[in-house]
Amino acid sequence: MPPKKKSPALAQRQAEQTKQKQKQKTRQIIWFSTIGILLALCIIVLAIPTKPSNEVTAEAAFDYASLPVLGDPNAPIKIVEFGDYKCPACSIFSEHVKPKIQSDYIDQGKAAFYFMNFPFLSSDSDTAALAAQAVYHQSNEAFWNYFDALYKNQGPESEQWATVDFLVELAEKENIGIDYELLRKDIEEKTYQKEVDEHKNMANQLRIGGTPSLFVNGKLYQGHYEDYAAIKELIENELKGE
Repeated sequence: MPPKKKSPALAQRQAEQTKQKQKQKTRQIIWFSTIGILLALCIIVLAIPTKPSNEVTAEAAFDYASLPVLGDPNAPIKIVEFGDYKCPACSIFSEHVKPKIQSDYIDQGKAAFYFMNFPFLSSDSDTAALAAQAVYHQSNEAFWNYFDALYKNQGPESEQWATVDFLVELAEKENIGIDYELLRKDIEEKTYQKEVDEHKNMANQLRIGGTPSLFVNGKLYQGHYEDYAAIKELIENELKGE
């Protein structure tokens, strides 16, 4: 018995079903291929080494010539501290860690130490910064004597002790050898407010979370401020060019 012939309508319907299945299969192939390509691109992007955000180049970040400097400005290592004169941690760093850096590197001509203001604790943090900048503009050497004196005579963080009278009288008491009347005038008239603000703005741009914060040849030190061994390791690595 000869097989039944398919009706034209049935044949057309089956052809349409076959065509739809082929389209669906094609879409699945394209979808899976696209996902595969995207995954491959993600893996490639993640594999590309990126420069850490804390590795700010020294030339781009700091105008060293405008900052107070301790040591030889031509030294191969340039260390920048961001600090607040009312910050207890900065006082500890100044009295216990900075002298070690000075003995091992600054006095040996291997490093120069710079300071930038980040007065964020209270309004008299800003007043102290204005006083220190005023001293610096009279004498770089006097600045560092005053810098040490401010931290050694630091009052409680919760009290507003960095008044104009206190700041001028401290300079006189330490006999740092500047014009004290000019110092008072510069503090009261906020002569160097623009510089203090520029320092603070840079600290914010660099996303500094607190003080003291150190940059060694433009690289942010991310360890504890009292861990001199870790600071020394970073300095040594920079000396070796690592």
